[in-house]
Amino acid sequence: RDTAVTSIILYILVYVAAIALNLPGGAVLTIAGGFLFGTLPAVVYVNIGATSGAVLAFLSARYLLGSRLQDSYGAQLAKFNKEMERNGVRYLLTLRLIPAFPFFLVNFLSGLTRVPLSSFTWTTAAGIIPGTAVFAYAGHQLETVHSVGDIFTGKVLSAFLLLGLFTLAPAIIGRMKKRTPPPSPS
Repeated sequence: RDTAVTSIILYILVYVAAIALNLPGGAVLTIAGGFLFGTLPAVVYVNIGATSGAVLAFLSARYLLGSRLQDSYGAQLAKFNKEMERNGVRYLLTLRLIPAFPFFLVNFLSGLTRVPLSSFTWTTAAGIIPGTAVFAYAGHQLETVHSVGDIFTGKVLSAFLLLGLFTLAPAIIGRMKKRTPPPSPS
């Protein structure tokens, strides 16, 4: 029992450190979490680790660069800051739900804005759940692979299909937006 709790805490701390330090490998860590802990527990542990690490990266950017940037270029950033005040939550949630931009970049750039920490935190925690679930599910399915033939089972193939669709989601959505005609003026 103590070993399991220690493993979970260690896993979460590694995840926090990787995200806070902008190290690559979040997807691999999530797949490993699914393999080690199962899909649902991995989603919880990854969410705790990734959100905590993202908050640390956000705060680092905000207090190391963001304050100076806002002080130095406040007049030039006024319109941008107003837009982020009105729609920042929507932008952040979209960026988290659709992984079009690297996770670390969203953390860093958000820290340079005036988006409230509370908004950044909840949009990160909620927005990463679908992607985390897909990657954790794929990792969980790896435990069923004992030979090359096991790769072609329905569960394993569906896990990799979900991964592929999730990875391609930004491109698919972009194409759909291009095909959608603009609304006609009323």
